[in-house]
Amino acid sequence: MVTVLVTGFDPFGGEAINPSGEAVKRLDGREIGGARVVARILPATFAGSGPALGRAIDEVGPDIVIAVGQADGRTALSLERVAINVQDARIPDNDGAKPVDEPVVAGGPAAYWTSLPIKAMAAALRQEGIPAEISQTAGTFVCNHLFYSLAHIIATRRPGLRGGFIHIPLLPEQAARNPAKYASMSLATIVAGLEIAAAAAVANISDIKVSDGEIA
Repeated sequence: MVTVLVTGFDPFGGEAINPSGEAVKRLDGREIGGARVVARILPATFAGSGPALGRAIDEVGPDIVIAVGQADGRTALSLERVAINVQDARIPDNDGAKPVDEPVVAGGPAAYWTSLPIKAMAAALRQEGIPAEISQTAGTFVCNHLFYSLAHIIATRRPGLRGGFIHIPLLPEQAARNPAKYASMSLATIVAGLEIAAAAAVANISDIKVSDGEIA
């Protein structure tokens, strides 16, 4: 059976909850699209997230990894296209680290493309009425750090593995504290969306060829 590892983060930035962690916990142990799903919660830190992911991959031996993180202001499930080799933190992580213009991997490539079929995943989500988009930036905080770390593991140690990153909106209770700025999505919708995205990742070894880019 195909195994899908899904990862989320613990709360950060003063929040008491992280929707990525809450969502993936609800997927743990499920069978989705004929695949077994295993969930892990990773620390929201630059120093800890990559090694924790590496240990989870070694332990679980997945065929697919879908890393998930929250992103303020996102209005849809954002399927990330590219991870960049830079850390430029606007706020400290949970260790108090705040790197500026530092590489994720010294001497590593400038960027890695996702190896997930993100356009097929987005199409499947939209077909089921769940907002989805292809995102051209995963930021420069811990989410991008983890995405790059995952891609580097695939490139250097696990060439048969497929993986990528999905950003999700805040939960309504998080957005309620700043309704003028933040969009939100219910946890039930996020969980359903991640199920659909995982099933599409399992079903599509290669991506579909459709236009889903940006003008600017």
